[in-house]
Amino acid sequence: MSDFQIKEKFYLDGKPFQIISGSIHYFRVVPEYWQDRLEKLKNMGCNTVETYIPWNFHEPKKGEFNWSGMHDVEKFIQTAQSLGLYVIIRPSPFICAEWEAGGLPAWLFAEKGMRLRCSYKPYLDHIKDYYKVLIPKLVPYQITNGGKIILMQIENEYGYFGNDKAYLQFLADTMREFGVTVPLVTSDGPWGAAFKTGQLKGILPTGNFGSGCEKKFAIMKPQMQGNQPLMCMEFWAGWFDAWGNRIKMRSILSVNKKDYEYTIKNGHNINIYMFHGGTNFGFMNGANYYGKLTPDTTSYDYDAPLSEDGSFTKKYQAFREIAKKYVNVPDVEFSTKIKKIAYGKIAYSQTADLFQNLELISQKKTSLSPKSMEEAGQNYGYILYKTKMEEDEKANTLIFKRCNDRVHGFSNQKKVFTAYDKEICSEGHGTWPLSFVEGKVWKLGGETGAELSFLVENMGRVNFGHKLEDQTKGITDDVIINGHKHFGWEEYTLPLDEEQMNILKTKGIWESRPKSENPAFFRFEFDAEETGDTFLKFKGWGKGCAFVNGFNIGRFWKKGPQTKLYIPAPLLKKGKNEIIIFETDGLRGETIELCDTSKW
Repeated sequence: MSDFQIKEKFYLDGKPFQIISGSIHYFRVVPEYWQDRLEKLKNMGCNTVETYIPWNFHEPKKGEFNWSGMHDVEKFIQTAQSLGLYVIIRPSPFICAEWEAGGLPAWLFAEKGMRLRCSYKPYLDHIKDYYKVLIPKLVPYQITNGGKIILMQIENEYGYFGNDKAYLQFLADTMREFGVTVPLVTSDGPWGAAFKTGQLKGILPTGNFGSGCEKKFAIMKPQMQGNQPLMCMEFWAGWFDAWGNRIKMRSILSVNKKDYEYTIKNGHNINIYMFHGGTNFGFMNGANYYGKLTPDTTSYDYDAPLSEDGSFTKKYQAFREIAKKYVNVPDVEFSTKIKKIAYGKIAYSQTADLFQNLELISQKKTSLSPKSMEEAGQNYGYILYKTKMEEDEKANTLIFKRCNDRVHGFSNQKKVFTAYDKEICSEGHGTWPLSFVEGKVWKLGGETGAELSFLVENMGRVNFGHKLEDQTKGITDDVIINGHKHFGWEEYTLPLDEEQMNILKTKGIWESRPKSENPAFFRFEFDAEETGDTFLKFKGWGKGCAFVNGFNIGRFWKKGPQTKLYIPAPLLKKGKNEIIIFETDGLRGETIELCDTSKW
């Protein structure tokens, strides 16, 4: 068996080994393209691939696990091994990664009193239950067992969150208990107290940063536990995008090149984050909150060397040329043939109104006060609340004590307002003095005895910072109407998962034209003589999500900067294909367009 050790350098079978790695998240790439992305990583001169493992991706409900298809992390590791690539696994309960709740399962937020990322026993018990299933799947692929996994990480950027060393020790001990024998690492930014706070005795600390490598390594070195190898676990050669950004995020290539060459030339170790970003399919994008909510886009292109659709960039070519100066860079023959196809404009053939189909696709739940999404047993997507005014009463004023993240309000199924986060937000539906801040009110008016409905969207739970524990979604506290708490509610969960969408497609009420601007589903059909990567241009459409042959490819939003959604060829089929768009804002065109270019 091979051996991987940490001394003053990394040693593989007794010989010095420099890690030149790139991040590829298997959960952001369709499995048919894993081989292609890994071949291109090797072709750029990397000898290692790194990936997180998101807990919520594999245990969406407590005790129910998914390891098939896109979730088959073992197959991803096997593919990397077949190409001779070493593997770094980061299986920590929290991953950040601009992923929903940083990988923490939504069902954790339904437990009263839950404390995260610390030595809170119910949380630790859940981790142990998860690791009892996950870790044995990884153990056979360790280098000590004849595989290619050389390092594993116990937590992620913990120094920014807490200082509970007992919690870190629990993670390390639990991994060892279930069979992890390779060296363990932590990773933190080298700034302030984070680097030292996130460390654990006996475990290699690594750094996360995107520029100034020489200075950052110099900051790290005196804080290391003796004479240890220096590694940048996340070399940010790009950055992620948030909805509402003015332009797509770009790095400065000349700076990237300087830092990359410095690191390799001086024998330090590096993992490019991201080598290939991929896509936040479904509702799995994360968010940040610094004064306001900024959800991440569906695309996780990250301005990476390999683009979202797997295309080469100038950064890729530049990094490959740098690597060739210092290491042997193979010329890999790419085995996956990928073609881009413009299928053109497609008009919708049918539409289904949400209110007309609500009770068909969602089972009504009743409660005295509105339940949060999590209390209603739902993780992601949308949730709709209904309540009724007394026959002799109008809803003149209303206060949400707490509502997350974006809500459309209706009176007798006629839209009155749209509100986002804690901002006063008219979104083209008139100016209303509304707020989610307690004590501020907005005027509703409307009819006596009206039915009030509120469609709330979970825009993605925060994945970084101290709002992590504050991520319940939907209406999560009392609603005050006309100066008093309003009781008597109905909840309709709308995860828009496979089961719910199948009911809609087969049993739903579909019409040729929409009768209102209410939230609605739109069906598009087209024939494909051949399959290829394509890009859904949603110009003219407001906000919502899109399903391709039943697969949720993610959210769209007219505010940009993203203007197209990536559709990998494996999601299409020869012959008839179906796209369904759920649009919430009443802004919809007659057509969508499938293009052969990803340019935003």
